Amino acid sequence: MTPATTTTVPYRLERIGIVMEPLSGDELEAEGVLNPASGRGPDGELYLLPRLVATGNVSRVGLARVLLSDDGVPVGVAREGVVLAPDRGFERGAHNAGVEDPRVTFVPDLGLHVMTYVAYGPLGPRTAIAVSSDLRTWQRLGPVTFAYDDALDIDLGLFHNKDTVFFPTPVAAPDGELSFAVLHRPMWDLGETKPGEGVRLPAGVTDARQSIWISYVPVAAVARDLSELTRWTRHRFLAGPEFPFEELKIGGGPAPLRVPEGWLLIHHGVTGTIDSAFSQQQKVNYAAGAMLLDADDPSRVIARTPTPLLEPETEDERSGIVPNVVFPTAIEEIAGQHYVFYGMADSKIGVARLLHT
Repeated sequence: MTPATTTTVPYRLERIGIVMEPLSGDELEAEGVLNPASGRGPDGELYLLPRLVATGNVSRVGLARVLLSDDGVPVGVAREGVVLAPDRGFERGAHNAGVEDPRVTFVPDLGLHVMTYVAYGPLGPRTAIAVSSDLRTWQRLGPVTFAYDDALDIDLGLFHNKDTVFFPTPVAAPDGELSFAVLHRPMWDLGETKPGEGVRLPAGVTDARQSIWISYVPVAAVARDLSELTRWTRHRFLAGPEFPFEELKIGGGPAPLRVPEGWLLIHHGVTGTIDSAFSQQQKVNYAAGAMLLDADDPSRVIARTPTPLLEPETEDERSGIVPNVVFPTAIEEIAGQHYVFYGMADSKIGVARLLHT
């Protein structure tokens, strides 16, 4: 696992402001609106799919049309209800429930929006997938399963997993097979599920800090059966913490964006102290960085930002349900300009303009 080059990624983020905050008196938003997915509807309008957190830390996925200023800048939203709620057994446990932190990628080859989300069920956070043609009606494909890889000497299906997102177009897997690629973040401490089991690492991995991995789904398999999107194969390490703002862990953000330099991946890096995965963190700092992945082989990192593109600075980013958090989860183009939507202190949703430097 050779460290990536520290060449500066030629992009920066320019903070615009808040686009969504909890609606006073709405119990479904009592503990925040945050970490949205996004997509264009059949009507051509831009929508956010925010995580809505109700009293008791129970999350749902909403739908909200993005409102633009006269010059095309996102300035607010019009709410259009809930599109996904924790009403399946794998999304509900005896003491916790939720559908959390959706990422949505429109995949033209499928003609579908593909949502990855955290199903917070009986065994804790697991990745699940749903698909939609209109952003309003979602067909669940179910929890993700991981093909066993004897070279890793481990079953990735044993572990909690978050921050999952698909690339929008097929790529060549390491063995050359045309595949849909997906990023994810395994969490190696089995003690979170079964006390006493401790940390288990794949063969060849010596750093237990949570990192970004990449897996693949053969395009041909999905053409035969759409549910194959949940069966991930050929797993490999992509990138781990390298710089001070990523000292504790890193995780993927919005769907990778194809740019002239390759694939632009905006990610988050974390410092501070992490408590149990089952509790809301209070001693952490989340900042946004970026890396470039090779256009032909996205399992290869070609550049990274050694310092954040965006970090908690405003009062809304520094004070909230989880203080000191900027958490990018969606990127969209509006009139030729890209905007990144991000969670602010697990309480509100902000937007920043992506600029080439």
